This record gives sequence, C-alpha cells and structure tokens, in this order.
Amino acid sequence: MPRLSPCAALALLATSQTLFAKVLDKSATIAGMSLYYKVVLPKDYDTEKAYPAVLAFPPGAQTNDMVMVTLMQNWAAEAQRRGYIVIIPAAPGGRLFFEEGARVFPAFLDQLLREYKIRDNKFHIAGMSNGGLSAFHIAALYPQYFLSVTGFPGYLPDATPQRVATLANMCIYMHAGELDTGWRDEMQQQAATFRAQGMTVSMTVEKGQSHVIRTLTGEGAARLFEEIAQASHGCHAGK
Repeated sequence: MPRLSPCAALALLATSQTLFAKVLDKSATIAGMSLYYKVVLPKDYDTEKAYPAVLAFPPGAQTNDMVMVTLMQNWAAEAQRRGYIVIIPAAPGGRLFFEEGARVFPAFLDQLLREYKIRDNKFHIAGMSNGGLSAFHIAALYPQYFLSVTGFPGYLPDATPQRVATLANMCIYMHAGELDTGWRDEMQQQAATFRAQGMTVSMTVEKGQSHVIRTLTGEGAARLFEEIAQASHGCHAGK
C-alpha cells in the first residue's frame, strides 16, 4: 500500500483545505447503504459553470483513510489547478465497489449530476489497484455515464465478451508497474484483447515501479489529467 500513512494523509488533507480551494466531506444513503465521499472543487469554483469530472476510487479496503491517500497523492492539487471536479467515495460498509458496493450505482451518479454541473453529463472514471478494478467494473455496468476509464493499476474483472464490448466507445488508459508482474501481465493481455476488438487503449509499463506507482503521484499525477483531457476531445474504436 502507499507509504504515506493515514495520519500523514490526514495532516496533508487539512493543509490542502487551507492552501487550495474546496475539499468537501459528503455523505448519502443510497440503496440502503451509507456512502461517504470527498469532492474536490476547482479553485474559483462557480456553481453556474460546467466542469469536467472524475469519479476516482481508492485502493486497498477503500476506506476513508485510503480516500485521503489517493486524494492527496493523485488528485487534489491537479484537479484544482486544472479546473476539474473529482469525487472519491469510500466503500459503503466495507463493501468494495467491484463487489457489493456497486449497488450504490447508478443512483450515486445521478445524484452527482443533480448536485454539480458536469460537462456533457459524463464522467471520467479511474482508480488504483482495487480502485482500478472498481473503475473498470462500474464503467462496464454503466457505460453511458463515462468518457474514459483509467487503471493505475487496474483492469476489467470478469472480462466476458459482453462486458468488454461495453467499453468500446471509451478511451482506456492502463498503467502497471514493471516490477508488479502479476498485475502487469494481466493488464498487458487484456490490453491486447481490447486492441483486437478495435478499442482505443494506452498501456504503459512504468519502469522500476511496483504495485504502488510513484511515477503517477505528486507532479507525476499530471499525466493522469493529460490523458483525461485527451479523452475529452473524443475517443472512438479503431483509432
């Protein structure tokens, strides 16, 4: 798991709320489950303006601690600098989002669309490790809500032909650590399968990295947003 401890992440989060724009703590009850999530709003956020949005899932047990870790390492600073809304939920009742926690969808997406002006009414979806599995799983269940899907690492679980086909019109970004051989090999094989179906896939093996990809944290997180921005201009099978 990330080297940044939950306590350190909490301290950084408190600092971010002072130095940056808004990081909101939110909660909702959906499908009988209590869902807690954080929302990063852009600097100079305007409620009348539509923004691009990322639904990002945390790694590991997907607890609030892990929400804070990925918030600070991968999302907060760049989202606020670039003008993105980022929503990071914690697994409701400890139920992972690629398992029972998926029950909060698509109602959670509809609620977010009511609460915020999301550009084109579509999200980008992303996640790390279990968060990456969650991102692909939810994207495959409800593809009409998403423009792109990113796993760092992450791939589509239970990749039946029917589930693979649901991702056909999304930009797909996959990042695996060179030393993370199990995930790397699975993702490379899946990327090849996607490409064989004419899908648009970028698969990057991060040199010298293990399961936690440090090259995508801090300043390196800009790469995630550059890919997302590219997807915003349109991505179609066969390109």
